[in-house]
Amino acid sequence: MNKIKLFYLKLKATVTAPQKAFKAKAPLASFITGRIITMIFLLFLLGFALFGLMELAPGDIVDQMMTQQLLTSTESQGGKNAVNSLGGSQDKNFTTEQMDALRAELGLDKPFYVQYFKWLKRVIVNHDLGTSLISKAPVSFLIRSRLWNSVLLNLISLVFITTFSFLLGVFFSSKAGTRLDVGATFFALFFHAFPGILLLILLQLFASITNLFPVTAYPDFPFKDAPMKFTFSYAHHVFLPLLASFLGGLGGTMRMIRATMLDQMGMPYIFALRSRGISEKRVYLNHAFRNTLNPYITGSANLLAGLFSGSLVLEIIFAYPGIGRLMYDAVLQEDINLVLANSMFISALVLVGMVISDILLAIVDPRIRFGNE
Repeated sequence: MNKIKLFYLKLKATVTAPQKAFKAKAPLASFITGRIITMIFLLFLLGFALFGLMELAPGDIVDQMMTQQLLTSTESQGGKNAVNSLGGSQDKNFTTEQMDALRAELGLDKPFYVQYFKWLKRVIVNHDLGTSLISKAPVSFLIRSRLWNSVLLNLISLVFITTFSFLLGVFFSSKAGTRLDVGATFFALFFHAFPGILLLILLQLFASITNLFPVTAYPDFPFKDAPMKFTFSYAHHVFLPLLASFLGGLGGTMRMIRATMLDQMGMPYIFALRSRGISEKRVYLNHAFRNTLNPYITGSANLLAGLFSGSLVLEIIFAYPGIGRLMYDAVLQEDINLVLANSMFISALVLVGMVISDILLAIVDPRIRFGNE
């Protein structure tokens, strides 16, 4: 038994020796490499789980396609007689054979893990995301046409939330205990706890009643037709959805910045700085403020993930042509190629955001890359 344990320890030391040497020589590069490998592994597991969950869902894409075909045939032939003819036993048997043949052609008759590895091979080896089983359009084209809209919307939200959270968090930390601070904390808690979907619906009702804003969140003409007009129209259309996203995200982040600033202002080094006659402005902005970056960078990954999750609901309610709405339609139609590619893209974006926040945290605080990760 001891020989086996000794052999295992020697084997483990031999295998991990290059990684330890790399970590000792370049700790930050080793940290980044480890995070990227972890991200790839998580994406692999996520794709596997998605294929499994789609397998558990009732029906499949072939059922959807055949239902649409029957509806189209009924409408084209019209009348009750046509409906009765479609219900005949001969057509029913023929439809079942057609469905089995189509399932075999699309590979849906195989277990889900076989379908998943075939999909991985096609994506990694052939760089092909496949075609939508409903629209027959390339999945890469559908995602590319929607991805930028979602990224733009979430980036604008992130910039506004970050900027105003820092400004208001630092300001209200200097007014702690005053009526102004109590009022701001109340409204921050209120909007942080308010259901986001209800806020979106209320804002859409406001737009519908007052006609001050459009009920949809995207202009009805393309950017290339009139770039300047499109820019102003876009700002007008996305104002209410952005306001809902801003109010939902501002409360939590501002309270975190305020609490961190108050915590830092009670530290002994702050008293030492004040005793040396350093101005309050420098104490706040040059010393205490810098130490609020660590918790913000850690929380920003969750903030980005929350924005992408929230934008799915936003895009559905305000008919915004983003990747979230594309995935919603794909899930309803059980378009497995589109669902998987969409989900992997959104997950990859969130994981990339988390990896970037981890890297920034390691750069800001070098102790992190030497500690137990």
